[in-house]
Amino acid sequence: MGREEDTIESMLIEGRNEVIEALRSGRSIDRLYMQDGAHDGKLDTIRREAKKAGLRIDFVEKKRLDDLSETGRHQGVVARAAAYGYASVDDILSKARERGEDPFIFILDGIEDPHNLGAIIRTADQAGAHGVIIAKDRAVGLTAVVAKASAGALNYVPVAKVTNIARTIEELKKEGLWFAGADMDGDVMYEKDLKGSIGIVIGAEGRGLSKLVREACDYIVSIPSKGHIDSLNASVAAGVLAYEIVRRRGFG
Repeated sequence: MGREEDTIESMLIEGRNEVIEALRSGRSIDRLYMQDGAHDGKLDTIRREAKKAGLRIDFVEKKRLDDLSETGRHQGVVARAAAYGYASVDDILSKARERGEDPFIFILDGIEDPHNLGAIIRTADQAGAHGVIIAKDRAVGLTAVVAKASAGALNYVPVAKVTNIARTIEELKKEGLWFAGADMDGDVMYEKDLKGSIGIVIGAEGRGLSKLVREACDYIVSIPSKGHIDSLNASVAAGVLAYEIVRRRGFG
């Protein structure tokens, strides 16, 4: 299972927590810009981490940061770094083997909102998932907005980009994984076996799972609802299902 190449040479990392996590994870940072005269605990932490990394800080006016910012929420600090490279599916499986754990993967079928993708990556990190697989076409990739929404988790969670989600699911079944697709028409999640090697499959906002991806899943699960609208936000649904898997596995 191969690797898709990232065609973006560099990207911006914006926000205090995001830059701190990038520095602590050892990411290669080319330039670090900080608002001149700004001081608080997190900015001081960034200064310390930059000094440890031997990285010079360019102190600039707020307007320069405003002009650089792609998210509009730089919080007084922007780093320019090499783009987040895409992992391969094999990299994700290797991470599970290194931990001595059954693989736990998120597969996203056409997620287009960068905030949803970033939030799912953040959940994947917190829930101990080994990686996230996204579609190459008709889906958002790794952008500055995704990095910001992940709150630094993108530094730790491998993301693979594949051409065909349904085919990737079939290939991963040969590795012993089972796949639970999320859909409000499915069986209640508490009734299904969510232990062992598993992938959660989340469909696109509004459209849900595509026909071929739905057919590739071993079962379709729903989240119990007592509300009046027909579904949860994609990233919220991913979080609820993720922590049901965490509960089944036992946390620790």
